[in-house]
Amino acid sequence: MTWQLAQRAHKMNPSVIREILNVTEKPGIISFAGGLPSPLTFPVEAMAEATQRVLSQDGRAALQYAASEGYGPLRDWVAHDLKKLGMHVSPDQVLITTGSQQGLDLIAKILIDAGSKVLVETPTYLGALQAFTPMEPNIVGVASDAEGIDPEALAQAHQGEAARFVYLLPNFQNPTGRTMSEARRAAVARVAAERNLPIVEDNPYGDLWFDTPPAASLASRCPDHAVYLGSFSKILAPGLRLGYMVAPKAIYPKLLQAKQAADLHTPSFNQRVVAEVLKDGFIDRHVPTIRALYKSQCEAMLAALAREFGHDGHGGEAGPETLSWNRPSGGMFLWTRLPEGLNAVDLLPQAVAHNVAFVPGAAFYASEPDPRSLRLSFVTATVEQINTGIAALAATVREAQAKLSKK
Repeated sequence: MTWQLAQRAHKMNPSVIREILNVTEKPGIISFAGGLPSPLTFPVEAMAEATQRVLSQDGRAALQYAASEGYGPLRDWVAHDLKKLGMHVSPDQVLITTGSQQGLDLIAKILIDAGSKVLVETPTYLGALQAFTPMEPNIVGVASDAEGIDPEALAQAHQGEAARFVYLLPNFQNPTGRTMSEARRAAVARVAAERNLPIVEDNPYGDLWFDTPPAASLASRCPDHAVYLGSFSKILAPGLRLGYMVAPKAIYPKLLQAKQAADLHTPSFNQRVVAEVLKDGFIDRHVPTIRALYKSQCEAMLAALAREFGHDGHGGEAGPETLSWNRPSGGMFLWTRLPEGLNAVDLLPQAVAHNVAFVPGAAFYASEPDPRSLRLSFVTATVEQINTGIAALAATVREAQAKLSKK
């Protein structure tokens, strides 16, 4: 039997990160590669208690098929919770998804035609590129800096053939950890409104701020032409596969139809358990513990980098001959650049030989990747592992530089 694959199937590629994670399963490897939340933050006891209540109170309904839109009380909770971001939405604009990754897939299905233009930050989330690429768009990376996408470059990229949308992660972005300032958000929203450019705002990390919450969402500034994606993976547990999207009423019906075709509905049992966990203000007590843990781990990694490389990561001290890095104010990642002449893809096997792993940054670019860039995740390693792993990374970099200087 010979199977003939659809053209779009040839556009699908394996996740670089998940391929790397297979390598890091080797015993003794300290991995800064995965984008996994710390299992120490999973509220096991609260989930167990909520599970028992759901099964005892309405177990048969919880185990039955359910509405494609999602469980009503959970949609109500989402709509109410988004007020903290300046958003005023009704529950009937909320669609519960099987992880926010499904939201990206649904958006791709209803908004992208072959050859249509889609704008993204430089760099951007790898999972979004994977979701969009099978629809065969022209994905254009827009120039970005430490605050995110450049508004002038965004306006220029939308000229000529209009883009279907721009995809943005304004809070503690994956992969860079950067956050848009209030001024940058206002400028981007203004460009979107003036140029009639829809925004897809992805915000899985927005609750994970260390000291100060980020500015109001982009979707709150242009609600009629923005789709907002959220997730329970980073504040409860990723194994639940629960996310949500908020969409203007003009496109909500098509997103719902795409959802019905994909999986009929997100597991109703999971939705009811999460709604039960959330109903008494649990999240307001739980998330601060995640923030405190991640802040301490981030500070440990920044201190280890400064100690091993002899500078604070940026400014005049971080010249082209050494590693440079940013200082995220929340989230799970920081972004680094190798010294001139080194390539993160080539360096990874050498790092693994030193029992440490990272993600090369090239995979996060729509085009013209920076071969010197790499992503480090600090949330699943202990402080001791961070110190050991960063020392191993520094040794790897120094050895690679020594070999380069002999050529």
